[in-house]
Amino acid sequence: MDKVLVELKNIKKSYDDTEVIHNLSLYIKENEFLTLLGPSGCGKTTLLRIIGGFETHDDGQVIFDGQDMKDTPAYQREINTVFQNYALFPHLNVFDNVAFGLRIKKLDKDTIDTKVKNALRLVKLEGYEQRPVSKMSGGQQQRVAIARAIVNEPKLLLLDEPLGSLDLKLRQDMQYELKEMQESLGISFIFVTHDQEEALTMSDTVVVMKDGVIQQIGRPEDIYNEPKNRFTASFIGESNIVEGVMKEDYLVHFEGLDFTCVDKGFAKNEPIDIVIRPEDIVLAAPADDRINGVVDDIIFKGVHYEIIVLVNGREYIIHSTDPVNVGDEVSLNFDPDEIHVMKRTDEASS
Repeated sequence: MDKVLVELKNIKKSYDDTEVIHNLSLYIKENEFLTLLGPSGCGKTTLLRIIGGFETHDDGQVIFDGQDMKDTPAYQREINTVFQNYALFPHLNVFDNVAFGLRIKKLDKDTIDTKVKNALRLVKLEGYEQRPVSKMSGGQQQRVAIARAIVNEPKLLLLDEPLGSLDLKLRQDMQYELKEMQESLGISFIFVTHDQEEALTMSDTVVVMKDGVIQQIGRPEDIYNEPKNRFTASFIGESNIVEGVMKEDYLVHFEGLDFTCVDKGFAKNEPIDIVIRPEDIVLAAPADDRINGVVDDIIFKGVHYEIIVLVNGREYIIHSTDPVNVGDEVSLNFDPDEIHVMKRTDEASS
């Protein structure tokens, strides 16, 4: 088993009378790319700042590499942070920005020169040493910020929504490069984002948060394919979420019909929530033993059509490469392993 680098035990944090982190426990392994994912205000950035030492927690423990960090200030932790606004020195060139922390440590000139050049090579900015950072693009500035963070050879790199200000194409390119960089450096990354695609693309582990509480932890594939509750299902990708009843193991009832599924372990006739992803539904001609509806809208999305089918007043979203016509009567078809059963929550579908 991989060594645990960071362990958070029962972390609590409040601002005034508002608790933003609720008794949260989590661990991060060595060489892991872990993403804190959730909507604005869910506590993910506060948690990142607590790990980095920029915020103090009210209760609980932050244990880093076996040591309690309670009395360890941020500058003494083997942790570096890449902020959303990069926090570069605009009056310095690329080399001097990256070398800043090394000079604070009073390293010799040759060592600084070697370390800076290695860091710039990793972020693909060789030859930019003398470029003023004020003359660089947003993507290049972000690379400088990352180089400045990794040049100190931290055990952990914290990234607070660093791709948020980049355009779509550059953001997608940087997602792959960040993951490649993390693997080549062999250090742990904790990445904060509200963007589901970023989390699914880069992470070894995704931590879904809401209102200061962890909703689910897992691999990207598990978070997407086996959401634990309505919030996770609706926040990660598009979902069709419907209430149903688990009649018995492997048999679920919704929309007036019984369906075989692959889930078990629920009480007989337990009320449950069901999620079916849009890409898992195939449209066919109406049939008595199927969910039938009427096509209400169709939108061309480039790689697929997004089709809205009305079933008893409820909208189902279907992604298909086969076009249909508004007003067509259709049935919804899906395999047993594409019906994902979750514990019922009172939370309304978003």
